[in-house]
Amino acid sequence: MPRPPGHGPDYQVRRQKIIDTAAELFARRGYAATSVNDLGRAVGLAKGALYYYIGSKENLLIEIQSRVMSPLLSRAREIVSLDADPLVRLRLLSESLLTTIFHRLDHIWVYEHDYRSLSGPELKTLLGQRAEFERLVRGLLTEAVEQGTFRAMPPRLATLQFLNLHNHTYQWAKPGGRWDAAQLSREYCDTLLRGFGAPGAVLPDVEEQAAAFKRDRPDLPLDPEAEWRSDPLAS
Repeated sequence: MPRPPGHGPDYQVRRQKIIDTAAELFARRGYAATSVNDLGRAVGLAKGALYYYIGSKENLLIEIQSRVMSPLLSRAREIVSLDADPLVRLRLLSESLLTTIFHRLDHIWVYEHDYRSLSGPELKTLLGQRAEFERLVRGLLTEAVEQGTFRAMPPRLATLQFLNLHNHTYQWAKPGGRWDAAQLSREYCDTLLRGFGAPGAVLPDVEEQAAAFKRDRPDLPLDPEAEWRSDPLAS
């Protein structure tokens, strides 16, 4: 039996191309200043055909946000669940977040600047996703405080410091430029972990452990858009 219209692989590929093109246009011109006709010209579709793929301009904005948050949240949950020191998991989560930023600069720009254009259930869903990611970060920071590695500090403030250091990277990052996600994560986490460290606490060798994880578990990539395939032979 043939697939229902709109559910075939060609449809999905074309739809994702439209979403990515829209993200580029919105990042360059602004969401409000970009019309459906502008987008239609960019992807070579008349308005009616374009709506077949996107439903509405607001729905397109939702899809751009989801393109970032859905895989990032999924990967963040998996990283947080690893059997590893909380500082190592913070380092892995940091690199995962920065990998998303480097891969989806246009989407991140729209995500940060235009999410307030949403309303109702769509805005509630997006804000819920942001809040969940913050809870995951806060949970790791709290673990490190409870085990005595980090000094006592307000969890909310510590979380904001982590997020502020990472989330503004999209404003100046250049894929293929001087720094990549792994390099920035190493520098960011060195600054944060030393600053958060409890007096007299011996910090684990986070970089060595993060490097070992990436080397020994290639089946568990940090890129949120890559699938995790657990290797039963991995130790």
